[in-house]
Amino acid sequence: MHELREFILAGALLPGSRLGEVELAERLGVSRTPVREALTRLAAEGLVEVVPNRGARVATWTVAELEGVFDLRLSLEPQLTGFAVPNATDRDVAELDDLAHRMLAVGTPGPDQDLDALVPLNRAFHDRLVALAGHPTLAAALAAAIHPPIVRRNFHAYDAESLRRSLAHHLEIVAALRAGDPGWARAVMTAHICNARAVMVRAATAQAARAAASPHPHEEEAS
Repeated sequence: MHELREFILAGALLPGSRLGEVELAERLGVSRTPVREALTRLAAEGLVEVVPNRGARVATWTVAELEGVFDLRLSLEPQLTGFAVPNATDRDVAELDDLAHRMLAVGTPGPDQDLDALVPLNRAFHDRLVALAGHPTLAAALAAAIHPPIVRRNFHAYDAESLRRSLAHHLEIVAALRAGDPGWARAVMTAHICNARAVMVRAATAQAARAAASPHPHEEEAS
């Protein structure tokens, strides 16, 4: 079910949150059957964990697993970004530039900030670069590596300085594309991923510490 998947990807349902069929059916205005089917599909994607006799929860990731995912991103995504450079037409560059500026508009800290709107724009930007690279095997490897932990791409975890840095990286990647410089594009994407890794590992470490200190595991309802 598209709506439930987007709730998880956007961070509206946090890692470890219980996914009760009744609550979700009421929230989405559907019967329990499509909810049950959606949970099964999302479990196959790695976004949901289903425990027999205990129900479903949003998947959680350890700090070590998260670091491993970022290691894979660092080995694949900068290369794909570099491959995208010679394939990018003027129209491609213009559309990526538009995405980068739209991200800047909604993501810059201030009264007009809309972090939820930032998520699909960010996804579209990165997906466009991967498509331009023209390397389906590497693209498939990257998708397999990052798809489940995309839940962690929650910009609410970013402090203001890290977010500004991330937004600036998108603009600089566009500049590298416009200049036709694969090395520059690879370098900026590497810095971009390192910035995200620092933010997400810090957030995951803090979450693990809170969970260890709590006598009762956090169980946020889906309502």
